[in-house]
Order: sequence, then structure tokens, then C-alpha cells
Amino acid sequence: MKPSYWDRAKRALARSDPVMGAIMRRHPRVHLVPRGEPFHTLARAIVGQQISVKAAQSVWDRFCGEVGAVSPPSVLSCRRTALRACGLSDRKVEYIADLARHFAEGTIQVRRWPRMADEEVIADLVQVRGIGRWTAEMFLIFNLLRPDVLPVDDLGLQRAVSLSYRNGRKITAIGMRRIARAWEPWRTVATWYLWRSLDPVPVEY
Repeated sequence: MKPSYWDRAKRALARSDPVMGAIMRRHPRVHLVPRGEPFHTLARAIVGQQISVKAAQSVWDRFCGEVGAVSPPSVLSCRRTALRACGLSDRKVEYIADLARHFAEGTIQVRRWPRMADEEVIADLVQVRGIGRWTAEMFLIFNLLRPDVLPVDDLGLQRAVSLSYRNGRKITAIGMRRIARAWEPWRTVATWYLWRSLDPVPVEY
């Protein structure tokens, strides 16, 4: 289901940024799709840390084949060696297991997140081992569908901004934020279309 703000955001972005307008016109029938269950979204984001989208999908497919239904109990019941055999590093195995324990023990307040501000959700999430700001931002985008998230540490976004706005020249986080002022309060939507400018197939978290 399309986020309720999506079409309104596209119209605003097209008015404020001609480059963004052109990118959106090249991808007219796609939109962000909610991913649903929080544990699934966060585990998927951990798998995708610091590797390519293609590699992350391959590891995730093997991980799902090993654990079955992706849930805290199913992850906690798996042997560490089996999870490593899916292509996960030792550290990512630890991170996903720690995430599963937090969910199983109720030490994070999932039901509160929809009512919390973006930075409050990030502060809550980064208390879990292996969840840094990037992973928390992916959660805000793909699970909570927050409309104004700008993940400046995302390598794909950095590359897309460089190619679309700087003729391939390297860009800093400060430079990205400066360009993104024209996208507020719809930076999530702009980010999503910049990802599409690199890969038309939507990334999943």
C-alpha cells in the first residue's frame, strides 16, 4: 500500500527540484511499500549493513531458508554455526541474536515507536548492539514510513546524489544536507527515488 503522503510529496518535490522531478518521471509507477513486522525489518537491515544490495539479498535468502519464519524465537533456536553458514559474519550473528533477545524479553518498547519522534526512535534503537543510526533510519523509512528521513551515511544515497547533482564528484554529508533542504519535509521520498536512479528494483528492509 502506498504511503498516504506519497503523491503529495511527489508534487511538492517536482515543484522545488527539477532534477528530482526528472528522476521521479523516469519511475512513475513505483513507490515505497511498508515492510510490516519490526523484528523482520531490523534483522533485514542488520544483514544489509556495509554490503551491496545484491549480496545482502543473497545472504538474507539463505538466512530465511535456515530460520524459517523470521521471528525472535526462530532466530534464538538456531545454532550460531548455522547462521554463519548463511554468509553472516560473526558480528552480525551476535547482533541479530541480541536483537532477538531484546524482542523476546520485551526490553524495547515496540508499541511506543509509532507515537515517538524520529530522533527518539533512533535513540531507543541504537541501544541494541549492532543497530547504529543508519539501521535505525532504515527502520524509520521502511517500517514506520516516516516522510522526512535523510540517511546521509547511506552509500547508495551518497553515490546517487553525487551522480545526479555533482556530475560524479564526491559529496560530503554537509553538501548532501544542503541539497536536501529543497526536499523538506519529504526527504524520505527524495531518498527513495535517488535509490531508484541507481537501481530500479526497490530495495527491501
